Amino acid sequence: MSKKERRSYDKSFKLMAVELRRSGKPAVTVAKELGIAAEMLRRWTREFSVHDTRSFPGNGKQDLTLEQKEIQALKKALQEAELENRILKKAVSIFSREDNKYSGS
Repeated sequence: MSKKERRSYDKSFKLMAVELRRSGKPAVTVAKELGIAAEMLRRWTREFSVHDTRSFPGNGKQDLTLEQKEIQALKKALQEAELENRILKKAVSIFSREDNKYSGS
């Protein structure tokens, strides 16, 4: 059994397909004309209706708004601060044992 190779479509092709679909033609007709699956065209249309011009960034890249980028940066900074905090807590407990403040019976 041969394995089908996954095809990829560029942003301009996807936008053109969505515009054809939005012009009133049925998804099945547009999909047959373009040689793609109708469900794929429906998915592209849904994505375009949600994200508009930020749709289809390509290769798994996210096209984020400035606010979304800032949120990602803040989440990353928070994770780093939490990791630092855990490390420092462990260090304090280790150093307090060495100063004979630990009564380890």
